[in-house]
Amino acid sequence: MGETRRHFPVLFFTAIFSRYPHALQWGREQMEKIAGPVLLASPLYDFIETGFYTASMGTNLKKQLFVFAEDFDPATLPDRKLRANQLESEYQVAHACPEPRPLNIDPGYLSEAKLVLATTKDRDHRIYLRDGIYAEVTLYYLRSGWQYSRWTYPDYRRADYFEFLTQCRNLLRERMQRPQADLD
Repeated sequence: MGETRRHFPVLFFTAIFSRYPHALQWGREQMEKIAGPVLLASPLYDFIETGFYTASMGTNLKKQLFVFAEDFDPATLPDRKLRANQLESEYQVAHACPEPRPLNIDPGYLSEAKLVLATTKDRDHRIYLRDGIYAEVTLYYLRSGWQYSRWTYPDYRRADYFEFLTQCRNLLRERMQRPQADLD
């Protein structure tokens, strides 16, 4: 029989995108209230790989990726996704934007081996967690590099995303190498 163990450390991850710079900043600030300070932020990326969000979010979308410094328990991912959905609604109500969804906040987590994203949509490759939230392994790390699957969102296949995620993975690995006393 296998023995249960505590999970390996992971970093809380969030992708935020919008066409409005204020929305991006607001989303980051709200996520910092929930997850603590940002450990590493990506550059601002043009979100150009798909037109899927044009009807609900408009054009000229920008996306930024974040990992946070505080410890994260992956079992709480559904709570973070539900809160992110609430924040999107709060922003939409509080700001007079013509789009029905001016802000998109996608939480997940990054481990040494994978990037997991939370979603409300069920598909064959997603695992139900609870409260209408599913998890998907969007990318996995194999042989010194990030790999994607047939279902990986097109923007997550980009080399510049891989570069940022590798920086995050290296920070996580450095954190895991520290003596436990340094982490307390």
